[in-house]
Amino acid sequence: MRANSLAFRLFLWATGLTVVILIVTGVALSSIYRQAVERAFDRRLDVYLRTLVADVASPEEGNDKFPQSIGEALFELPLSGWYWQVTRLDTPKPEVHSSRSLWDSNLPRLTDAGDTTAGGYRKGYAQGPEEVWLRLVERTIDLGDDGRYLIEVAGDASEIDEEMLSFDRTIGAIFAALAVALLLTTALQVRFGLSPLKRISASLAAIRSGRAERLEGEFPVEIASLARETNALIEANREIVERARTHVGNLAHALKTPLSVIVNEAAARGGDPLAQKVLEQADIMRDQVARQLERARLAARSGVIGTLVEVPPVVTALARTMEKLHRERDIAIAVDVPEHANFRGEQHDLEEMIGNLVDNACKWAQARVAIEVVADRRAAGGGAGGEEGDKPRVRVIVDDDGPGLSPAEREQVALRGQRLDESKPGSGLGLSIVVELAGLYGGVLTLGTAPIGGLRAELALPGG
Repeated sequence: MRANSLAFRLFLWATGLTVVILIVTGVALSSIYRQAVERAFDRRLDVYLRTLVADVASPEEGNDKFPQSIGEALFELPLSGWYWQVTRLDTPKPEVHSSRSLWDSNLPRLTDAGDTTAGGYRKGYAQGPEEVWLRLVERTIDLGDDGRYLIEVAGDASEIDEEMLSFDRTIGAIFAALAVALLLTTALQVRFGLSPLKRISASLAAIRSGRAERLEGEFPVEIASLARETNALIEANREIVERARTHVGNLAHALKTPLSVIVNEAAARGGDPLAQKVLEQADIMRDQVARQLERARLAARSGVIGTLVEVPPVVTALARTMEKLHRERDIAIAVDVPEHANFRGEQHDLEEMIGNLVDNACKWAQARVAIEVVADRRAAGGGAGGEEGDKPRVRVIVDDDGPGLSPAEREQVALRGQRLDESKPGSGLGLSIVVELAGLYGGVLTLGTAPIGGLRAELALPGG
């Protein structure tokens, strides 16, 4: 899953939200449960406190005002963590009576620190004997002439902590399992929820490469309109290109006839200087019109979506044709092509580009011409790491064993109509036509030195 993909970002967002929700929920549940445990613990202490208050306020006939036991064995066990203490406050020196479990210690007071309830009870935590943390409740009662007393009952707070630790472990294990289940569910939802978008992406790639003409199949309601609008856009693009082709053809025919009339009229006047000038300018005009119409035609072709041509058959057929055309010079043409290599464009344009390169190589070769086709994903110009570098490319490499060209000569022959040797047939337009056609498709022609000694022409074009 790529770091910059929508599915990955959605998964991270859902994961973070799930973890935050579970942590907040766990903390809230732990806090609520601790309050419940403390309330239950306080009710237990309150029972003992009420028993002590009743014994102090109304002792049974013949018994001491301060009980030795309130029915709980823990109050008899020394330093058990469970204690009670009754302190008379209205005497010069406070009289203290306590459970046997306190031994020689005293309980701390919560009079100023604890939470006071509506019934006059105070409760809170305090450090008791042996530095044990206690949960303590106390109450002050005034019996008039019988005295004023502070009654305290304390229990070992570690019981609360142990209960909370057990609860936290249980809730942690449950929430961990729940988190794993939720994350797996989220991952499945993201994966299958975005699968229609992946189908659209794959279908668009197939349309772009020429394997399909439109988005096919059923899509969910949420993106069905997107698929319909995309198909409508593709059809509109095809119609626009077709209209452009029609207009180009009509313009070509509209200009062809007037130019022919001008040329014929000028040619009929023989050596008239004006007629010669008209012929000269008419030829220039015809060449410029043909060139611009060709550019418009090629631009319209290159904008068509889904045009894909197999390169190996084109190269093989051109090699056989060129061997026949240059049979009298006995030029051997070696062809090395892969099984599958495609060009995204028109077959006529591919034939014209490769045909010009091979014909030029045969004209200058001494005995050998080599043609190699390479299909790869490198962008023309060696762009590495960019978006362009990820697009499929097809390279056609034509080598000959002729005299080759210097760097300055390579720049000159790519210009339109430039020829270095007038003894060779042709108009000098071959390589410039290749440069223009390749540029219209986003390709490039590179000239260099061939391993077999002559000129290397490397044509990089969009593949599929």
